[in-house]
Amino acid sequence: MKPFFLVALILAIVAFSTANAVQFQASNNAKGTAGGTRFDSQIGVSYTTQVMSTSSNFIWNVFNQQPADRKNVALVTLVVESIDGVAYTSNNGIHVSASYIAGYSGDVKTEFVGVLYHEMTHVWQWNGQGKAPGGLIEGIADFVRLKAGYAPSHWVKPGQGDRWDQGYDVTARFLDYCNGLKSGFVAQLNAKMKDGYTNDFFVQLLGKTVDQLWSDYKAKYGN
Repeated sequence: MKPFFLVALILAIVAFSTANAVQFQASNNAKGTAGGTRFDSQIGVSYTTQVMSTSSNFIWNVFNQQPADRKNVALVTLVVESIDGVAYTSNNGIHVSASYIAGYSGDVKTEFVGVLYHEMTHVWQWNGQGKAPGGLIEGIADFVRLKAGYAPSHWVKPGQGDRWDQGYDVTARFLDYCNGLKSGFVAQLNAKMKDGYTNDFFVQLLGKTVDQLWSDYKAKYGN
């Protein structure tokens, strides 16, 4: 390869990387608490930022997104702090409960990674301009966690649940069924949700109403 071609290639790669770079920052604001101490000893800031990066790449692949298709996010932050619950995401900031980390009885590092895949999905997914059902938003986040291999043992089994938009693991299992009917379904559904939302997206993508699909799903597993 001629030198000037090599230089041009390197410059192109650097420009592409700079244009599409996303920064990830994590911090522990619960130092001195049981959860903060456990976070530092068993997880750590460096590992957290690494998972934030790898999970983002995984999510982009699940959503089949090129840089131009994604949200224009330059920085994603995560903070471990003294809050109730498990975790939540606001805009591009993830907040994780120190008390949850302290009280988790199993492999806290693996659980933390699973939670992080869920919360990072909230950073990158589209929400139908606020019109999509909350249960669907949470279900897509848990679908990503499921596909990443971080579904905990206490999740419902396939076919369980009361309605398709119940959220979290129930909806994640249903979406996994739909994705099995048409590979890339969740990616296409998420893409449609960039500009709005209607249940008719299920008809457009799978040829059946979401209620019909839910009935088929329940019947498949004898429910």
